[in-house]
Parts: sequence; C-alpha cells; structure tokens
Amino acid sequence: MDLSILKPPVGATHRKKRVGRGPGSGHGKTSTRGHKGQKAHSKVALWFEGGQMPLVRRVPKRGFTHLSKQKNQTVNVEDLNVFKGKNVVTPETLKEEGLVKRKGPVKILGRGRLSLPLKVRAHRFSIEAQRKIKEAGGEIELI
Repeated sequence: MDLSILKPPVGATHRKKRVGRGPGSGHGKTSTRGHKGQKAHSKVALWFEGGQMPLVRRVPKRGFTHLSKQKNQTVNVEDLNVFKGKNVVTPETLKEEGLVKRKGPVKILGRGRLSLPLKVRAHRFSIEAQRKIKEAGGEIELI
C-alpha cells in the first residue's frame, strides 16, 4: 500500500467557501457577513472580547524571566566512565561524546561512581562530585 493513493471517503470533505467573488457565486456583496454591525467590518481585533476584561489582563502576572540567563547543563560523575582512553575531560569532549547538547556552562553532579582517574574541566562542580573525582585519583579544574 502506498500513502499517495489514500483519499478520504466521498462526502467527508467540503470545498472551501469562496466569498466576495461576485453575485454569481452566491456569496458576493456582503460576503456572508450581513449588513453593517461590528462583525461585518474588518477592523475588529482578533483578541477583542466584546468589552469584557480581556483574558491577558484577567490572568495574574507572576515572576520575571531573565532573557539572557544561562542554565547549567548537568553531567553526572557516573557518565564520565565513558572516557576510558582519555585523561582530560572538557565541555568540548562532553559535547563530542553526546553528554551535553549545546555550548554553555557545564556542572558536574555527584550521582554514581567514577572508576577512572580523570582531569575534569568544567564551570561548576557539586561538593559530592569533587569528592568522588578526587577519590578516583583525578583532579578538578574550574573554567
């Protein structure tokens, strides 16, 4: 079966109503909007709610979002066991290995065990991660 041969059953779809195309179309002149009135005209904002307090003004505003705030990307100590043949782990090597998705600050967290003596370079370390890296014979370096 090929997807290109699929069609909806007869009667399931309707032709688009073409309004404003002359009297012969049956939808000319007022284009199915009737005579006069607010809804007959084109200058009503889409968000206008008939004079009641608009939704965007009814909903309470809370907090503040800083547009330039950077979130840390987190990597756990147990994930660093992937680097068997390497001695130094940097944010670039973490990105190559697929442990972080984008450029930006990296924080190493302390979940799991580390079995390799690695020199880990990152922007932040949790206290537990520092302890586990040093126990494994590695060292940490803040960027």
